[in-house]
Amino acid sequence: MNPIAEFSSLLVMAIWLMLPVALFALAGLSGWLKSPLKLNHCWRIAGWLMVLSMASSLLVATLLVVQSVVVGDSNTLATLGSHFGLYPDGIAVWMALMVAFVGWVILRYANNYLSQDPGRDRFLPWFLVTIASVLVLVFTNNLLVLAGAWMGVSLALHHLLTLYQDRPQARMAAVQKFIVSRAGDVLVMSGVVLLYLHYGTFYLPEMVASETARAGGSLALTMASVALALAAILKCAQVPFHGWLIRVMEAPTPVSALLHAGVINLGGFLWLRLFPVFDGFTAGHLILLVIGGLTAVVAVLTMMTQYSVKHALAWSTCAQMGFMLFEIGMGAYTLALLHLLAHSRYKAPSFLASGRTVVVSAAGGFAESSVTNRLFWAGSTGLVATLILFQAPWIVEHNAIFGALLVLAVAAAAMGIPAGATAAVKFWLAGMAVLLVPVYSLLHRLVGPAVPVHEGFAVPAVGYALGAAMIALLAACSLLIVLGARFRVTRVLGAHFRQGLYLDLPFDRLTRRLAADALRVPSMFRRLPHHPFRLEERS
Repeated sequence: MNPIAEFSSLLVMAIWLMLPVALFALAGLSGWLKSPLKLNHCWRIAGWLMVLSMASSLLVATLLVVQSVVVGDSNTLATLGSHFGLYPDGIAVWMALMVAFVGWVILRYANNYLSQDPGRDRFLPWFLVTIASVLVLVFTNNLLVLAGAWMGVSLALHHLLTLYQDRPQARMAAVQKFIVSRAGDVLVMSGVVLLYLHYGTFYLPEMVASETARAGGSLALTMASVALALAAILKCAQVPFHGWLIRVMEAPTPVSALLHAGVINLGGFLWLRLFPVFDGFTAGHLILLVIGGLTAVVAVLTMMTQYSVKHALAWSTCAQMGFMLFEIGMGAYTLALLHLLAHSRYKAPSFLASGRTVVVSAAGGFAESSVTNRLFWAGSTGLVATLILFQAPWIVEHNAIFGALLVLAVAAAAMGIPAGATAAVKFWLAGMAVLLVPVYSLLHRLVGPAVPVHEGFAVPAVGYALGAAMIALLAACSLLIVLGARFRVTRVLGAHFRQGLYLDLPFDRLTRRLAADALRVPSMFRRLPHHPFRLEERS
């Protein structure tokens, strides 16, 4: 490598490494300072660090493209990054860009949202620790560091969820989330140890390069896939462990946005990072496929029956995480990465604008279309999308399951065409819905090079059968709910789906009992500076 190019690469890697360190340092400083003026400076510095993180990630992306296209060796930067304990690949770049952008947006919003709130001074340190921990998790090439950062994210987030100490429901939900997170931590650490037993190393590049160790699999590798699949299910709030996500809506809006747009995606990132170490389809993939598919169906239908904006957004998050894990279980890693990035991009603004959504809805607007019109536009746009995919099956990698999902997405988008719009506007909106097909194709090509090659992955027949059953069930139940209250079966289904089919009750009762016990810990333990359940004095 050219000395200048090598020096530039090392400099960029050093900046990448120092960003989490700077965020941790700023978090400590902002937690120590008491002067409002100096704290305002910390808010501004934090914003600039987010911008620097985005800029440095773009530089890393540029270097990766240059080395791959011009030099012909895309592993050069990874080799240099290993000196710093970093793993600079396409997935890390996309995730770092997403985390920094979402963090920057939430930070700017929170600066105004919490301007007169007593909890403002406590928000910034724990927010920065959360973001820094996520960046460490994304950057590292060592699985022990990854597991430690995984724990750090949830511990820091707990303090954000309990920002309002005078809300009993918020405290209860936060402790429920704490219990679920600790179970996930145990599973992640177990998966890391099992991978070490199979490969004899904690370094991810060495695992990926160890073709002979991966060939044939082992009991340790299978158990690792199961442990990591269960950890992803807990982190992504999948059925039946999803109840805590619905109940943390008591937290401030910026915290909800951070949780739903950034932290909850980490279950998917865990598998996008580690899937190359597994030998094709594993027991973990089957678990993700089944649980993710079930969650997607239940959560979508529950979301369609909600009246609360925040509850609908929370169920939407459950559904999107379910789709993402289902895609990982099917081996569609590029689609899963695209799903993760797109969800983060729109979910944070959706939560931040939830208050305005209520105001706009109350003001009224176009009347809702009749069932006939909704079905007409859904059917016609879905038919056009189907014809396009028949002519260009490569858009969905010649996979009928993903093609059906894309057609359903187009049809669902067309159902929202308002009744009061002009004919021209209706056709324009229908065209925008159909445009999802070529847009998906372009985004797939953009994100695809970031995902490692996985040509040997083969989904068994049972996987396709489960996928087809999920899509058929989703389409049938969605149709029943769209038909409205004209049929008794629809009214009955709507009432039960509004409660999420009560699937969270057993686990919710268990965690509530444990949380109640935890909140009754002796006062001497609550006074410990870092006790997760201590009651902080409001300033």
